[in-house]
Amino acid sequence: MRRLLKYLKPYQFFILTIIVLLFVQANADLALPDLMSRIVNVGIQQGGVDEAVPRAMRQSTMERLSLFLTEEEAAGLRAQYVRVDASSPDFGTLVRQYPALAREPIYLLQPTDPDALARLQTAVARAMVLVMGIEQVQAHPEQARALMPGIAGLDLSKLPPGTDLFALLARMPDGQRKGILGAADRRFEALGGEKALFQAAARAVRAEYEALGMDLLRLQNAYLLRVGGEMLLVTLLAATMAVVVGLLAARTAAGLARDLRHLFFEKVMAFSSAELDRFSTASLITRSTNDITQIQMVMMFLLRMVFFAPLMGIGAIVRAAAKSPSMMWVIALGVLVLLGLIAVVFSVTLPKFKIIQSLIDRLNQIARENLTGMMVVRAFNRQEYEKRRFDQANRDLTETFLFVNRVAVVMMPATMLLMNGLTVLILWVGAHQVAQATMRIGDMIAFLQYAMQVFFSFTMISMLFIMLPRVDVAAHRIADVLETDVSIRDPEAPLSFPEPFKPTIEFRHVSFRYPGAEEYVLQDITFTVHAGETVGIIGTTGSGKSTLINLIPRFYDATEGEIRISGVDIRQVRLKDLRAHIGYVPQKSDLFSGTIASNLRFADEDAPEERLMKALEVAQAHDIILSRTGDDGRSPLEAEVAQHGANFSGGQKQRLTIARALVKRPSIYIFDDCFSSLDYRTDRQLRRALREYVGGSTVIIVSQRVATIKDADWILVLDEGRIVGQGTHEELMATCEIYREIALSQLKVANLEVGRG
Repeated sequence: MRRLLKYLKPYQFFILTIIVLLFVQANADLALPDLMSRIVNVGIQQGGVDEAVPRAMRQSTMERLSLFLTEEEAAGLRAQYVRVDASSPDFGTLVRQYPALAREPIYLLQPTDPDALARLQTAVARAMVLVMGIEQVQAHPEQARALMPGIAGLDLSKLPPGTDLFALLARMPDGQRKGILGAADRRFEALGGEKALFQAAARAVRAEYEALGMDLLRLQNAYLLRVGGEMLLVTLLAATMAVVVGLLAARTAAGLARDLRHLFFEKVMAFSSAELDRFSTASLITRSTNDITQIQMVMMFLLRMVFFAPLMGIGAIVRAAAKSPSMMWVIALGVLVLLGLIAVVFSVTLPKFKIIQSLIDRLNQIARENLTGMMVVRAFNRQEYEKRRFDQANRDLTETFLFVNRVAVVMMPATMLLMNGLTVLILWVGAHQVAQATMRIGDMIAFLQYAMQVFFSFTMISMLFIMLPRVDVAAHRIADVLETDVSIRDPEAPLSFPEPFKPTIEFRHVSFRYPGAEEYVLQDITFTVHAGETVGIIGTTGSGKSTLINLIPRFYDATEGEIRISGVDIRQVRLKDLRAHIGYVPQKSDLFSGTIASNLRFADEDAPEERLMKALEVAQAHDIILSRTGDDGRSPLEAEVAQHGANFSGGQKQRLTIARALVKRPSIYIFDDCFSSLDYRTDRQLRRALREYVGGSTVIIVSQRVATIKDADWILVLDEGRIVGQGTHEELMATCEIYREIALSQLKVANLEVGRG
């Protein structure tokens, strides 16, 4: 496949777009398990509370938190809250939201220093958990011995009923309270560190909200709706990306197949007998049909999966490791088994893929020989022999295909069995960790989904490995033809134009006839256009005007004679060097879907906006562009252009194509009857502006209208492929009968005698 990658160059934009969209899709798919984990862990288990620092708390809670904070931490925490009581101006509104405010003052979080609050988060979370635990002990004295036996040297079971533990803790020395904090830290470190601490703190915050009288059901529903909405949006984004990627991949694959068929046919048409002897006819037919079809099918799959599968696999592994590093061995085990299965299948099928293509060649060869030599076969009564020969080739191909397909069919049930076994193993191991409080249910569900994504990615990669060997063989067969050197070709040492480049054009006894034609379209054409001149070409219908100018950019090569530009025969220079100096405006105005700017920059991708606007102004298209400017504030150049310019009139399209050539700022301008749809007033204004714009460039204008070319430096008159007149308008009116007939049929004599302008 590497040998054919260069033919994907025209589709670079599509491929880059596919990569970007696949990156977005992969991130969207990877975000879904994490969102599901949040719904289970926070939305269901924690009632929608995911903060470790409460947004509101009672005054009593603030005082109790201070018991487990240093003086500096307590002062910093109070600085983040505002105290609210019955004297506060918004008491009536807040008491409905926090009913506990009617009984005691509360503190509302209004962080003045978010960074300071973030630094306090761990200490506050630990204090919240301890306060909640002590409050539960006081509410249920019978559980004191089980929950807090002998903490900091204190036997809670021996305390008198109704003892205020917080008052007791307040009288404790700082060393004893530090002992309580140390024990709590060790406990949470054993459960998972800071992550476990924040989870416990969230439950403590929920208990505080319940004590404040807040509507916890509303809080939970709001969280579930918010995260659920995120999941829906992410799902829609992933689905949209998948649809767009599929479309772009299909267009790219179909375009590549079309280009390869065109290039393949073009190459074969250029083959001499030596090249045709190298490849059999049957082989060339197989390569141009079956092999390119295989490339198209696999290319579409490759574009969708070759980037997506690794992104998904790597991303899922990273996220799964973040959920539970201790369970990564399960994924590693599944991947190793899958890779072993892929290696076996790959080693078995690769040799067969190389045989299949030669067997198809053989089958096509026998079929072609029998179809073309059918009369000979019948004349010698060899029908049975040829049937046996075809049947043997057909049987060999069928058996090889069946073998490969049997191996491929085994892959799917084996993969599904492995995937289901992996699911059972994750659930079994994860359930034990959930029971030991080292893993949460939502994290286990997310880990399972990430494991399936990893497995899916490696499954897709395995399919690629199965498909690639055959398409690689097909690609090599196509590349062998496309890279074959043609014995009849252009000179190997092309010349360069001299510097500085002079846009002089010289026709020396040029004659031309189309390939296969007997009659000449142009005969013995000789003239010279000096640098900076404007030349008009006119003549009767079919006189060869367009044919003549098409010889300049080498759309056709002269049959006889030579054409020189800047003193060099144009057949001795590279096409790209020749056409780099030419701005060509054809008879038919071709616009491309996109914007006006993108159409104008077709001539020069790096052209600044100022040059585009100037070209539009010279081409008398500036008023059309302004009329299409919307109210959205976008530049006039961003006006949309429909396919083939369907949303523009004929005259508008002609002016835009003229502007496109002007953007290039070439040394030679060729206008092939491209003013025909313009009214006389616009035509005159365009020519006047054109003279000022082109500067020292050479301009050739082909036109059927005398008014368009009569102001040229000189005019060339053609009739039946021959030059019948050269000179200015006034000279030709006096000396050239054909020119005078054309002119008199179009304009009044009085108008013809008007000077330039």
